[in-house]
Amino acid sequence: MHAFPQAKRLSALPPYLFAAIDKAKEEVRAKGMDIISLGIGDPDLPTPDFIVEALAAAARNPVNHQYPSYVGLLTFRQAVADWYKQRFNVDLDPKTEVVSLIGSKEGIAHFPLAFIDPGDLALIATPNYPVYPVSTNFAGGEVKYLPLTDANDFLPDLDSIDEATWKRAKVIYVNYPNNPTAAMAPRWFFEKLVALAKAHEVIVVHDAAYTEIYFDPANKPLSILEIPGAKDVAIEFHSLSKTYNMTGWRIGMAVGNPSLVAGLGKVKENMDSGVFQAVQEAGIAALMHGEPYVQKFREIYKERRDVVLKCLQDIGISCRVPQASIYVWAKVPQGQSSQDFVTGVLKKTGVVITPGNGFGTPGEGYFRISLTVDTDRLKEAVSRISSL
Repeated sequence: MHAFPQAKRLSALPPYLFAAIDKAKEEVRAKGMDIISLGIGDPDLPTPDFIVEALAAAARNPVNHQYPSYVGLLTFRQAVADWYKQRFNVDLDPKTEVVSLIGSKEGIAHFPLAFIDPGDLALIATPNYPVYPVSTNFAGGEVKYLPLTDANDFLPDLDSIDEATWKRAKVIYVNYPNNPTAAMAPRWFFEKLVALAKAHEVIVVHDAAYTEIYFDPANKPLSILEIPGAKDVAIEFHSLSKTYNMTGWRIGMAVGNPSLVAGLGKVKENMDSGVFQAVQEAGIAALMHGEPYVQKFREIYKERRDVVLKCLQDIGISCRVPQASIYVWAKVPQGQSSQDFVTGVLKKTGVVITPGNGFGTPGEGYFRISLTVDTDRLKEAVSRISSL
């Protein structure tokens, strides 16, 4: 069979860092070992029944069997605007400042096509969600990484960005609560970021997919759009995936600066056909009535977090106490690399965890645990790791 060469943009991608783990996982499975996967941020909890029922009812309506609007039902965008007002006290025009997405990943991946020209510079805080640099590179942009370190509370050091870099930069990507570090950003950080972006006319992309999984009601994660003037420079990506356990449903939203929303919408107009309207109807139900369920999910994730933290502490593995997200970001034992530790854990115990270096160079020396199995399985997983 003839093998056709892939485009240069694909061949330029970095090596698949999880290949060794995938290979080891198959070897472990072949030996009959029970595998506990804490590697992927995919909630195990089911989508609430009322959302499923809303989908079923909407799917029976023939109106929803046709092509949807690429920007989303106005009723869905209004529900997003209403939710932002209730949750963040942010005012949004549903017609010009909200666009629906086939999951936030789709929007993040398409965004550079609207605003990055070949040679444009994107600043990306790292460790990071891999879609930020990949989509930037696909659009012909260049990437400069801003390291997130424990010493700086996993915030990019904005003061370290020199004037020449600010002048070259077209966009800066940040993500809080952060994947993979689980860090939260304080108000002063967003205020400083917005001020610098406005001064240098740089687009701010904020990935806010984890704002609703928090553990202290007195310290809720912020939307960057809560900062006065942020709408002048920022677009925020959000999703129903983690909030309502809807990862497979593929529905999210981008909100903020009207020109940024319109640019993304224009790409979508030419690249996809929008979100299935029945899913949007279910999304409306989730946004309007989902909060009591989300509160229960937070309690479950907090219990899981506490179980993992205690178990890690008992075996001498250090980590910060996450205040949000569905992850624990922990240090590997001294003298081991992230990759070697994670691969060894999998081969010897059947527990899948994610190497920190898979998210960028500053992630070396760390591993990520996803809180996406029940407490008994989490205890079993950490118990196995402690036996090494």
